[in-house]
Amino acid sequence: MKRKTYMAKPGEIIPKWYYVDANEQIVGRLAAKIARVLMGKHRPQYTPHVLCGDFVIVKNADKVVFTGKKWQQKEYRWYTGYPGQKVEIAAHRLQRRPELILQEAVRRMLPKNKLARRMLARLKIYTSKATRDPVVLHQAQKPEPLTI
Repeated sequence: MKRKTYMAKPGEIIPKWYYVDANEQIVGRLAAKIARVLMGKHRPQYTPHVLCGDFVIVKNADKVVFTGKKWQQKEYRWYTGYPGQKVEIAAHRLQRRPELILQEAVRRMLPKNKLARRMLARLKIYTSKATRDPVVLHQAQKPEPLTI
């Protein structure tokens, strides 16, 4: 009797939509759960080389929290093309572009390949200052709450 491993084919898995309220959530723990859903590891049909993850909508991204002294000690660095790097602490980034805190955390937990960019495109992040409720904005996709 031969046993075969199931391998999903592209387009075979229909993605679902989930939403998460990031209010008072710890950044790293929330990012780990979101990355798992974006990769599709929560499904029994998970296949590493196929995009089988789901869409995730995050609201209240500006209300996430860090533990310890990370608001003052955590630094974000990036290269602008000019000599030297830009450096910004987490507290300043929260005031300037709060959605980047969670997006960077999730991006770094995804695999480092072309598929990860497509997975990250399935992540929709909104702050509490958004003009409309993100769940209402995406109501045509019928998002379900993601239990954390």
